[in-house]
Amino acid sequence: MAKVELKQPVVDEIKAMLEGAAGAVIVDYRGLTVEQDTQLRKQLREAGVAYKVYKNTLIKRAAEGTDFAALAPQLEGPTALAVSKEDATAPARILANFAKTAPKLELKASVVEGTYYDQAGTQVIATIPSREELLGKLLGSIQSPITNLARVLNQIAEQQGGAAEA
Repeated sequence: MAKVELKQPVVDEIKAMLEGAAGAVIVDYRGLTVEQDTQLRKQLREAGVAYKVYKNTLIKRAAEGTDFAALAPQLEGPTALAVSKEDATAPARILANFAKTAPKLELKASVVEGTYYDQAGTQVIATIPSREELLGKLLGSIQSPITNLARVLNQIAEQQGGAAEA
């Protein structure tokens, strides 16, 4: 059995992970304690983000012909891959937030909604709130003027009601 045949299932696994993914981030995880790694994996899992350590050559092979092939130049040294199919910014956001308490975790690069971002760009992507947060803020900003309008109309109605009684 050739080595290529043994590696193919892993390449297929990575391809499946990347297929239809909204965002992916690669990180250097060297220096994380087992406890930190466990905590990080838990946070990513809770957010629906797949996170796994793979050989760089296998990630490159799986990403060939996709938007994620742009990550290839950054695939050096120990690499973990975090992928989200739903929330494009979730991997970057969770990893960058975790890196604040675990500075050994280094974000290398990302591809978010088909666009490649270097380390600095990935840090910026990490500051973008989730779609749900953005929708919540939008809804709040829409509701606020409506609530104020309802309050004003209610006050006018009360004043006119008071004037009618007099």
